[in-house]
Amino acid sequence: MLAAFFRGVGQLSDKKTRQTVWLSLFTSGAAFACLWTVVGYLITETVLFEMLWLETAVDIFGGLATLVMTWLLFPAITGGVIGLLLDRIADQVEARHYPGLPDAQGISFAAGLMVALRFMGVLIGLNLLLLPFLLFPLAFPFIFYSANGYLLSREYFELVGLRRLSLDKVTELRRNHKVQLFFAGVLIALLLTVPIVNFFAPIIATAAMVHLFERWRRAEAG
Repeated sequence: MLAAFFRGVGQLSDKKTRQTVWLSLFTSGAAFACLWTVVGYLITETVLFEMLWLETAVDIFGGLATLVMTWLLFPAITGGVIGLLLDRIADQVEARHYPGLPDAQGISFAAGLMVALRFMGVLIGLNLLLLPFLLFPLAFPFIFYSANGYLLSREYFELVGLRRLSLDKVTELRRNHKVQLFFAGVLIALLLTVPIVNFFAPIIATAAMVHLFERWRRAEAG
């Protein structure tokens, strides 16, 4: 699994991927700035939380609360953005490492946008529900990365897989490798919360998932 991520990092140096790298940096940076602004506004101008202790905490910590909320929600936002870039990144990974593959069916812009928005909504809702677990700082990282890792790995794998297989076959492949896929998702979630690295994480994660998908698909095909 780690080998797939190392190859994903190597994809950043690919000439054909450089334009996508800059596009990913721009979209991730814009997403972070917008998220920071929206979260800051909601914290200072609205009663965002019904639980008194949480409302009091964000009022006291102010800018720090904005940073924490932005950090927690950033994987959800980039999880939505990746739906718009994934097909391009996957094509570039395949061109470099799997040149013998036929052209993928791909995902239309409209379909990718719908999947991205739906999944972004699920991730945002999930992370808001996880906020009370901040009261348990020792347990929170495990809960946060486990929940986000599961959903992120599922999204990335299905979007990559649906370019070449039916939903039933992708689902079967995902279930057959659910443990490895879960840990891959946890690593993706971790990359998305590391400053600077998180701007490149969508490309690394997509490339890694293409490698995992091809390895497992070929192994099961015999």
